[in-house]
Amino acid sequence: MIEQLLALGVTPGATLLVHTAYSKVRPVDGGPQGLIAALRSALGPQGTLVMPSMSDDDELVFDPQTTPCRGMGIVAETFWRLPGVLRSHSPHAFAAVGPEAASITADHPWDVPHGLDSPVGRVYELDGHVLLLGVGHDGNTTIHLAETLAGVRYRRPKSLMLARGGRPVRVDYAEIDRCCARFAQVDQWLDASGRQRHGTVGRGVARLARSREIVSVVWDRLRDNETVFLHEPGVDHECDEARASIPRG
Repeated sequence: MIEQLLALGVTPGATLLVHTAYSKVRPVDGGPQGLIAALRSALGPQGTLVMPSMSDDDELVFDPQTTPCRGMGIVAETFWRLPGVLRSHSPHAFAAVGPEAASITADHPWDVPHGLDSPVGRVYELDGHVLLLGVGHDGNTTIHLAETLAGVRYRRPKSLMLARGGRPVRVDYAEIDRCCARFAQVDQWLDASGRQRHGTVGRGVARLARSREIVSVVWDRLRDNETVFLHEPGVDHECDEARASIPRG
C-alpha cells in the first residue's frame, strides 16, 4: 500500500489532506490503523497528515477530546484518537499529525468553516495535496474553500452549540452550503487540464491533486457561473434554499 501511495504521487515531506471510505479500500492489514500507518510511512517523518474531524451533532457543544466524527468514516474517527494527533477546537474540526499539525489545527472561526483561516485553507497555503481514497469529489472539502475564495453569494441557515461562560449557547449563522452531488463535475475539470492523478490504493480508487489546483479550476468555473454546483430548481431542497438566498440583481 505504501508503494501504491508513492506511485500515485504522494510525496515524502508533503502536507496531505485525506478523505477516505475504508469500505472501498479494505481489507488492510491492521484495519483502519494499518491504512493510517501506510499514509504516515509514505509521507515520512517530515510529512503532515490531515483528515476531517467534524462533529456529528450540532446540538451538542463540541469537545475535541470526546466528540466523535463517525460521519467522516472509520479512518477519520480512528485517526483523531491516536497518540500524537492534534484536533482543532471547533465543530468544523480537522485533525493532523506531523510538523505542520499545530499550525493547521490552530483556532479557526466557527462561522466561516472553510476559509483561508481554517485547516483546509492552511493546507492550501502550504501547497498541500488532497487525496480522495474510495470517495469522489462530492466528499472534497477543498471545494468549499474554492467557493469561499470565489465569493459565491448563496448561503443556508445553520446553527450550532458553543460554550460561553461555562454554559451551552446556541448560535445561528449563514454558511455557504448546498447539496454536494454536483461537485462530481470537478473530476472532469481536473482531468481535462491534467491536474489530477489516478490510481489504486488497496482496493480503492484513488485521486490525488494539489489543493491549489483544485481551487484554481473550481474558481474559474464559479467565476463564469456562480450556480454551477446548484441543481436546477425543484430537484433538491438544499440547492433551492441556496439559490433563493442569492441577492437579485
